[in-house]
Amino acid sequence: MTESRQPVVFVHGLFLHATSWTPWVELFAEAGYAPTAPGWPNEPATVAEAREAPELVANTTIEDATDHFRKVIDSLDAPPVIIGHSFGGLITEKLLGEGYGAAGVAIDPAQIKGVLPLPLAQLRSGLPALGNPANLHRSVALTAKEFRFGFGNALPEAESDELFGKWSVPSPARPIFQAAAANFVLHSEAKVDTANSARGPLLLISGAEDHTAPAVVTRSTLRQYRDSTAVTQLREFEGRGHSLTIDHGWREVADAVLSWLKDQGL
Repeated sequence: MTESRQPVVFVHGLFLHATSWTPWVELFAEAGYAPTAPGWPNEPATVAEAREAPELVANTTIEDATDHFRKVIDSLDAPPVIIGHSFGGLITEKLLGEGYGAAGVAIDPAQIKGVLPLPLAQLRSGLPALGNPANLHRSVALTAKEFRFGFGNALPEAESDELFGKWSVPSPARPIFQAAAANFVLHSEAKVDTANSARGPLLLISGAEDHTAPAVVTRSTLRQYRDSTAVTQLREFEGRGHSLTIDHGWREVADAVLSWLKDQGL
């Protein structure tokens, strides 16, 4: 009988399409896992289609997306490893805290409720959405310049522009508003059960030069887990920005995740 492969679910964040995980999916498949990278609710199948119909994802909330991935996980034969980037990292933390998944990896995760630091770079990276209150129920697309500040600031401009052209799509602005207001909302959808000691192991990853999810924010996120005895670790990559899952150095990050999963027996 063929031994079943460990499922892996990749969860992308805002302003990137699900297909941006393709190199990771291929690498994890080669490493013996059973990976999948579903899009967010109502996300079109291709970058081109997503750009043509931004209204399809407008007004999607953190809870809408989280529930979508709950259903994906429930359809699998075994608890998966959940790997998320940016708001996908926040969703990964929420799911793991709820007992979903065998383990979680949150890469440059969006700010969860309870995290207080708000660096100026992070505030500026959120302005394309937060700068207009009417964006709350809309989808928003970044310009190449905005993408460079929020994602590609640690890259040569030519590479940042190439990644923008290849992967960037309009995304719902509402999760950004929800995360920004999380500490002022009693039942915020950005809240994570960080005290759960029965959950699977969690690896937080940050890029030291990240503007969108600055390293100080990820270190503060780690401190939110101080009441849990479950494995919670942090790995910081020097000289890397928010693009670390899609730029020329993605393989270094992916290999680090594979190594960590091996250490966890997964």
